[in-house]
Amino acid sequence: MSTSMGEISLAIDTTNTPITGENFKQYVDSGFYDGLIFHRVVHQFVVQGGGFTPDLVQKETRGPIQNEASVGISNLRGTLAMARSSAANSATSQFYINTVDNVNLDQEHASDGVGYAVFGKVITGMNIVDQIDIVDTNNSIPVENILINSISEMACPAT
Repeated sequence: MSTSMGEISLAIDTTNTPITGENFKQYVDSGFYDGLIFHRVVHQFVVQGGGFTPDLVQKETRGPIQNEASVGISNLRGTLAMARSSAANSATSQFYINTVDNVNLDQEHASDGVGYAVFGKVITGMNIVDQIDIVDTNNSIPVENILINSISEMACPAT
């Protein structure tokens, strides 16, 4: 992921979260995220993007996907998860990166009993995420746009 603040490399888990992982990959492969912004930054919680243009116009998405939070991957610092509305199966394109451990977002601890599906993690560039986490905001919206220049898929070596 190339952002206006630097590069972030992500690993997407299509084994444990096939619906969520493939959904994200489809958005990536179509260039959907290119030119969007991180529109929500809550210090010591999450940085969220994947839905809005720099002028805060919401981009049209495909239909929502099934929530895979039941898989049980925890919302720990550096993990990538799907944002959603209060409806359990409402995630489309928006994602967030946890800047701290947020186990309260896991299905096991979530107040709604549903939780938020983690489907990947930051491999390199957590320092960039930390820089995004401390930008000036107004109602959780960064005062200066943080662009997602592009996200592209790369082959990962076996681990």
